[in-house]
Amino acid sequence: MNTLGAILKELKHHAPFTAFGALTGIVLVFVFRNIPDKVSHELFYVFHPAHVLLSALATAAMYKKHAFSKNSPLKNIFFLFLIGYLGAIAVATISDSLMPYLSEVVLKMPNPETHLGFVEKFWLISTMAILGIIIAYFNPNTKFPHSAHVMISTWASLFHVLMALGKSVSAITFLVLFIFLFLAVWVPCCVSDIIFPLLFTPNKDRSCCH
Repeated sequence: MNTLGAILKELKHHAPFTAFGALTGIVLVFVFRNIPDKVSHELFYVFHPAHVLLSALATAAMYKKHAFSKNSPLKNIFFLFLIGYLGAIAVATISDSLMPYLSEVVLKMPNPETHLGFVEKFWLISTMAILGIIIAYFNPNTKFPHSAHVMISTWASLFHVLMALGKSVSAITFLVLFIFLFLAVWVPCCVSDIIFPLLFTPNKDRSCCH
């Protein structure tokens, strides 16, 4: 199977689970919509670093699983760390911060603001990414990390939104949030865990976690 075919297959396969993750996010938005902004901020910095760790683990594991099984010129630890780190930091930022911020602007929430983890807490976020890569090097398992990645990413995104939400939430807000949560997780997380590392691997058996 060529790269494009593998990518489309993975996106299709992960869509239902991502939709379920987005639905849990909407439930949590409803449950936690009245918590103080400070608490939402603290919870964001629980789930966002966890997301970075799992993203780095899944990305590096996918790369190691495929690139290290062939005589690839990219078969070395330096590229493993580079791909795992860049994939995790860039995509987690898009998924947890930039996409939620876009939804806050579109929905005209009272307090829209971007919280960039790699800027506000650089050492914490970098440490989580490096830890995920180290785990992947010794245990390149893509099943649990990617599944957990989707859920944790959803929850990180929603707590970013909760910092800007305000107290009044309409039905249309929940609907639009569901769409944004789905897209914030489905596209970036599949890019990080699947598409990005597969671009550098020669293996033709390009399956992710199923």
